[in-house]
Parts: sequence; structure tokens; C-alpha cells
Amino acid sequence: MHAILLPKIDKVLMYDATIWKISKIPLPPHKMPCRIADHTTGELDCWCHSVLFDIETSKLKALKLQTDTWCSSGGLTVDRNLVSAGGNGGGANAVRNLSTCPTCDWREYSTALADPRWYSTQVTLADGGFIVVGGRGAFSYEYIPPEGQSNKQAIFLPLIQNTHDQLRGIDGQIFFTLENNLYPFVHLSPDGNLFIFSNNRSMLLAPASNKVVREFPDLPGGSRNYPASGMSALLPIKLHSGNTKAVSAEVLICGGAKWDSFYFAETKKQFLPGLQDCGTIKITEQNPNWKIEQMPSPRVMGDIMILPTGDLLMLNGAKTGTSTWNDREDPNFVPVLYRPNADEHERFKELAATTIPRMYHSSAVLLPDGKVLVAGSNTNDGYEFDVKYPTKLRVEKFSPSYLDPLLAQEMRLNRDEVAVTMYAPAFTTHGISMNQRLIILNLIDVINNVWPGVHGIIA
Repeated sequence: MHAILLPKIDKVLMYDATIWKISKIPLPPHKMPCRIADHTTGELDCWCHSVLFDIETSKLKALKLQTDTWCSSGGLTVDRNLVSAGGNGGGANAVRNLSTCPTCDWREYSTALADPRWYSTQVTLADGGFIVVGGRGAFSYEYIPPEGQSNKQAIFLPLIQNTHDQLRGIDGQIFFTLENNLYPFVHLSPDGNLFIFSNNRSMLLAPASNKVVREFPDLPGGSRNYPASGMSALLPIKLHSGNTKAVSAEVLICGGAKWDSFYFAETKKQFLPGLQDCGTIKITEQNPNWKIEQMPSPRVMGDIMILPTGDLLMLNGAKTGTSTWNDREDPNFVPVLYRPNADEHERFKELAATTIPRMYHSSAVLLPDGKVLVAGSNTNDGYEFDVKYPTKLRVEKFSPSYLDPLLAQEMRLNRDEVAVTMYAPAFTTHGISMNQRLIILNLIDVINNVWPGVHGIIA
């Protein structure tokens, strides 16, 4: 359900929810005693719900969780350790810390947050701290406190409340809650402000003053956040030499579902087509507008990963329905490459298809070798294997075309073919990639070194 690369140790942290009280990995003896799953009955949970996955050997190291991480968030500190916020039930107000020493395990603080954060988004700020935005029933945001401390109050955010979709009868009474404002898209702009997108509306927030800098036009076409579950990324940021001009930033949002799609999927098992469009907007401009493009196919619940080349990979998800249990059909098996620098009608390219359906609760992680680790998908309420779309415990690695050895042999080192990029790993869950970021450094020169055929780069 949740995954992130820990670059300090080159392992991928994976964890599920604890609410089901089972998994396929027993808690090892050195992690005993068992977790108390129910303090009223004394029921014990002796299963592992969190592991470190070795990306070279596929070996697993068991970790022990106490609070429920179902639909939580996460991000890396400046020293590359993990901070996770929110979850379900007793984990909704929790903050968890995980360092990367050989004997380290979760440190959990169940009352750290002022508001419950189930389906909330966590983003690293310019000063290295964290903000957590939204969540079920939480029309607010707050800054994650230092380890061991607790927040007394959150900050109300009208955008989250105003984008909370509901269906009302002719008498005005609410008869179905759609939400479409969970796991909002939040991106840190180069100017230190925060782009916050919920449902189909967005704004720029100044965390230093908690003031709204500007509001953006609505993105037409449908809803983009959970359970409509589109994808979003901050496009690669190009730095300039000498800092003589402001660094611009552009956000991409793709897919999702019609605003009432969850109602039809949940109550009638009618799975409406997902959205097929993408919108881009330059968030550092004063009065920007959305530019709309069309993907090769509809996609809801997909994952979007920024590749080292500056291109973006869209994968996983379905062509119909929405997130939540058993509310989708028609898996989208075909990954799509989005090339933001290509000509307008040549930006999308379909790639080799997978054979494994990965819809609700799938994840994707960019690895240090340039491959993408793909995992997860549980469209069921728990671990179920004798159903049409069983719980997926297999992982796979997707190899983008830049890893093709034949293509590498054809490449020649010259200035036009060289780029130096820096990547911040994403925390992926429920189709959202938190904190994902690629910086393209300014290239000054490409020079020959003293060894024949070996070259150097100055960036």
C-alpha cells in the first residue's frame, strides 16, 4: 500500500495497514512481543506489516508497527530518514519516525497531530520541515511537530472543505458523500510556496504566513483526487546559471474520474470511463491558465514517476471506475511515457505492457539504477486470492528504454546529449507521489579528461 526508496541504504520501505491483523510474514522472534490488536479483548497481532525490501537481492527485513498506517503519508528528512503521518483509527493522529541504522525500527507517537489524518498528503517544506494537508473529515493542515511533541491546533483550509463533493436530494438532504478531496496534490514551488490542488480547484499558499498567494482557474473535465484518483507531478525544474532569473515551475495533472463516478461504482456497480485528459499549469506565473492534452487511454488510480531523463512514466491503474474496494474494471496494462519537451502532438508514447493488473493500492518507486519497482494492488477489503482481481504480492521491475544496451552503444557524448539531474524520491500510495522532484542542473561545459574516450561534465 505504501512504498518509498530510502536512499541512505538503497532499500525500499514497504508497509500495509495493520487493521487486517494478518499478512504473509510472521513477526520474527526478535520483534516480539506481539502487537495488541484489540485492547478490549486482548487480541494479539503476531504478523509483520512493514518491511525493508533489498532492491538487489529481494530479501526482506521485518519491521514492527504498532499504530494503523492505513492510508497514511510519508517523506524523507534532510538526513534521509523517514517521517510518516496519519492513518486509520488509533493511527490517525500519529507521527512515526524511522531511522536507517541496522537495528532501527519504528518510533511512534499516537497523539502528535491535532486533527486526524486519514488520506492526507505530506510534503517537505523549504526549511526541511513537513506539512500535512487534508484527510477524511479534516478540512485543515498542520506542520508536523518535532519528534515526541504534539500539536494543539490545526489551521482551517477552506479549499478542502469547499471541494468536498456530496449528493443531495430534492429536499436538500445529503444522501451520498463522494469526497473527491482526499489525498490532495501538494507540490513545493521553487519560491517556497505550496501549490495545493483538491478535486478540481487549486491555490498557492505561503507557509511562512499561512496566507493564500493566489487562486488558480478550475481544471475542467472532472475530479482528480481520491476516490476519483488522478495523478500529479511537478515537472522537472531547470536551474539557471548565476540565479539571474526566477526559476519557473509547472504542474501536471492527468486522469481521474467524473465527479459522481464513485456514486455509480459504489451503489450500482456501474463503472464509468476514467478521464483521458491531462492539464498543465505554470504555478509561478501571476495569471496562468490550464493547457489540456489527451493521453492515449483513460487512467484512474495510476502512478506517475519522474524518470532521470526528465520524462515521466505513467503506469498502473484502470480505465474505468474509481478507488475503494471492488469499484473498478478494465485494468490499464500499458505504461505511457510523457515527454514534456517534445512537440505538442508527440509527447505521449505507449510502452510495453505488463500482464499483472495493478489497480487500487498499487505503487511505483524509481530505483538508483534507473529502473522502476512496481508493486501492490489490493482491490479487496483484506487479503483475498480466490477472486477476479486477487491481492498482488508479486513485484516487478520496469526497465525504461534508456537502459537498452543497444541504444546506449549508439549514443555519442556531446553537449546536446548530456544532462545532470538530481532526484528526490517519492512516497507513493493510492496513486499519489508525495515529494517527488527532479532538478535539472545548469550545464556549463562538457570536457575531455586525460584518458582517451573518457569525458567530464561541469554542471
